[in-house]
Amino acid sequence: MIDLIDVQILDILQKDGRIQRNRIAEKVGLTIPAVSERMRKLESKGIIDGYHAKVNHSAIGKDVTAFVFVITSPSKKYDEFIRQVRNENDIIECHSITGEGSHLLKIQTDNNSTLEKLLSEMQSWPGVLQTRTYIVLSTYKEFSPLKPSSQIIKK
Repeated sequence: MIDLIDVQILDILQKDGRIQRNRIAEKVGLTIPAVSERMRKLESKGIIDGYHAKVNHSAIGKDVTAFVFVITSPSKKYDEFIRQVRNENDIIECHSITGEGSHLLKIQTDNNSTLEKLLSEMQSWPGVLQTRTYIVLSTYKEFSPLKPSSQIIKK
């Protein structure tokens, strides 16, 4: 369980992961040690899972974003598929899904040629039966701070 002050701290950190603890303390009306202790508890509970820089993919030459539905055979090749995914740097997300495919991948790559090469490689991976690719033209929303479920907030 977390309380409303923890919710405020999470909201602040999601908007600015580099904010200093004294600024968080000012915003939530606590001392710096109290904020530090709350953050430590949120980390130890696994609620705060890390602190990351948001990198502009275009600024580092990753100009193509694509989503790929993958249909894999329901076999023991599943672990091999996941290993291949984890070893491929341009695959930045992998989700096991219901519906048409078995997995949904988010790919961030240099250009259409590198995407085509990756797709060719993927289609030769053990257990991959089919892929369906959707190239992103525009992105209107990529990240929003998460609001905790009301079920875990102490009142």
